[in-house]
Amino acid sequence: MSGDTSTLAQSSIGQRVALRIHDRLALPFYFVEPAVFVADFVLLVCASLIAGISYHWIFLKGIPDALPYVAIGALAGLNFTTILAALSAYKFQALLNPKQQARDVALVWIGVFLGLLGVAFSLKIGEALSRGDTFGFFVIGLSFLIVWRGLLAYLLANALAKGMFANQKTLLIGEKTLLSASQVIIELRRYGYTPSAIFEIDPEGDATGVSTKLDLAVRAAREHSVESILLLFRWDHTRCIQSVLVALSVLPLPVYLVPDHNVVRYLSRIHNIGSMWTAEVKRAPLSKLEQLLKRTIDLIGASVGLLLLSPLMLVTALLIKLESRGPIFFTQWRSGFNGRLFRIFKFRSMKVLEDGPVIRQAMRNDPRVTRMGHWLRRTNIDELPQLINVVRGDMSLVGPRPHAAAHDCEYERQIATYAFRYQLKPGITGWAQLNGYRGETRTLDLMSRRIEHDLWYIKNWSFWLDLKILSKTVVNEVWRPRGY
Repeated sequence: MSGDTSTLAQSSIGQRVALRIHDRLALPFYFVEPAVFVADFVLLVCASLIAGISYHWIFLKGIPDALPYVAIGALAGLNFTTILAALSAYKFQALLNPKQQARDVALVWIGVFLGLLGVAFSLKIGEALSRGDTFGFFVIGLSFLIVWRGLLAYLLANALAKGMFANQKTLLIGEKTLLSASQVIIELRRYGYTPSAIFEIDPEGDATGVSTKLDLAVRAAREHSVESILLLFRWDHTRCIQSVLVALSVLPLPVYLVPDHNVVRYLSRIHNIGSMWTAEVKRAPLSKLEQLLKRTIDLIGASVGLLLLSPLMLVTALLIKLESRGPIFFTQWRSGFNGRLFRIFKFRSMKVLEDGPVIRQAMRNDPRVTRMGHWLRRTNIDELPQLINVVRGDMSLVGPRPHAAAHDCEYERQIATYAFRYQLKPGITGWAQLNGYRGETRTLDLMSRRIEHDLWYIKNWSFWLDLKILSKTVVNEVWRPRGY
């Protein structure tokens, strides 16, 4: 019997020693965010050094002064980390999501890089940097960040699964029903928090009994040296919560109120407006940063397109004028972002200029189409003036194709999700058109399928998806005949 007791004692001592070693070696949970912030900064400085030195060593057969590349990397790193911090991208939950990490990192890095290039061009300091250095820094920096964030997400998820975060003692105080049903204890242990004691409080109970339990909670917090206290109460029990806070005010510890399960689904995204915070219960399809990036792509792409295609557009305008009487451009009211109407520009390809409450869709072998119009529509050249709409901000290069306002009114009554496509600017090309849903929609089912593809695009938008659609449109779609 004594041997068993000795074995148990040794086992207990061993567990305590192991726990102490774990606590010394484990990473504090609150250390993750600043550590990743610093790692991103250092990574970009290293990327700048590697890009500059490698380029000079491989192509110029020399070793350059490293200081300018350290400065460039530090400037880029400071901007990059500051923007990510402002976007709450260093929050632990965000770091656990590799897809979100890749998207945020890519968007911010592209934005920072374009911004620094613009500053260098404006101040005429770009001569000091070669194109090889610059392009190398962009590619190496983005590659380092994507790989690092993917590895980080894996390491953090593995650390959570194995309980590798340092133990932090906490105290739980709450209603019996919430304490028994809540997943908070499981979540606390995953993130290294260890409940030292749990106290059940009845919000409708006797005031003396509640006061006695709170005195015991204060004593337990001091005896166990807890680092924080969590409260689990329904938020409508305001008087009880206030009395608990008054009783705990004698402790120099942070007290956290866990969200009520009735409202927690609304609190996934918190925003500050002045001195008050709000919960974003519905997210816009694109963040401000994503909108800025998409608009930048639109302006650059449309401006370059107009510049390169201006000779073709001038010849087309001349041919239209020579073939038949009437305007060169056909304009029509279309529904744009948030349902706002705008005038769309197209090269005139028909003998009529319909823009009323009833508009007949163009169809195969349509007698209204001119001889020149047949060629324009087969080659999609009639769509080129929409680049002007993109520059004006009415449209985007990629997005749901705009329909005539008369058709919008008709389909909004027949398709429940039709109006959701107004959440993004309409595009010259789109995901639906790339998948074959273009031109005439003879049946309601065809229009429904087009709307499904539009909504999928809105939900899954990314910078890379836009590039994919644009590149495939140029390669596969430009000269594919519409047939009418």
